[in-house]
Amino acid sequence: MNTRPKVFVTRELLPKGMDMLRKSCDVTVGSTEGSLSRSELLQSVKGQDALVATLTEQIDEEVMNANPNLKVISNYAVGYDNIDIAAATRRGIPVTNTPGVLTDATADMAWALLMNAARRVTEADQYTRAGKWSEWSPTLLLGKEVTGSTLGVIGFGRIGRAVARRAKGFDMKVVYYSRTRLGKAEEQEWGVSYRPLDALLQEADFISLHAPLTDETRHLIGREQLRLMKPSAFLINTARGALVDERALTEALREKWIAGAGLDVFEREPHVTEELKRLDNVVLAPHLGSATWETRNEMARLAAENTLAVLRGERPPHLVNEEVWQ
Repeated sequence: MNTRPKVFVTRELLPKGMDMLRKSCDVTVGSTEGSLSRSELLQSVKGQDALVATLTEQIDEEVMNANPNLKVISNYAVGYDNIDIAAATRRGIPVTNTPGVLTDATADMAWALLMNAARRVTEADQYTRAGKWSEWSPTLLLGKEVTGSTLGVIGFGRIGRAVARRAKGFDMKVVYYSRTRLGKAEEQEWGVSYRPLDALLQEADFISLHAPLTDETRHLIGREQLRLMKPSAFLINTARGALVDERALTEALREKWIAGAGLDVFEREPHVTEELKRLDNVVLAPHLGSATWETRNEMARLAAENTLAVLRGERPPHLVNEEVWQ
């Protein structure tokens, strides 16, 4: 009689995690390419002991009702706004995530977008490829100096701190806003100064978002906040798209309230509005924050470790809803 646990993985992950799961579980993979349809997800989760999901799937009560015997929901991401945590907790289902391992990759991506937007690299690439470059000019594609500028970090968790640490190499002044302020000693250690949100928006030359998406932080940056920013400032978002009111940001970019933006995430992913695509003062990327071989492999390993721990009756290493393990 087959007593191996059944695990449904919505998307084929990198080998380090998939090999771990396949060694001791019967694994079904929903897709190796595109995302699952809602009906496919609801059908596939039935009869499974564990669900390994990615940030593109909405794991809500309907999904949990499709399988009342689900033992664990393992999210292949740090953020878990795609999962109804309250519903899982009511059912006693542990929800896990993959923090820590993607900190540096995401911080690097934030800096890639920041440097690209500041120095107009994508514009320059397109300009050159189109054959428009006929001669050197003192005023051709002038950008913003990064070195010596002020960086504002909104959300000072692992990734926000990694972004701030990189700013030291550019001799930048770093100010931060976070729900919980650091102690004086920590602020000195990190070389950062706290600012209320409005003050940060008014002061910073570059603003990088690293807050989690919650009901309180949705549209944290809207029309009012964008109006506070300098006309020479840039907004960088590698966290969650809905932290920003995208319609307001599009207006701000079009009307030059701010100088530019670098976006790795969007309000209605994977949909990106045509108006946003037409703007030349924004750099757009398809949610690549953790997209290195090393990081995605480590995320797969953590997702597998979390899943296997619960299936063995052990507390998973990265438990989101602690209440279920009291």
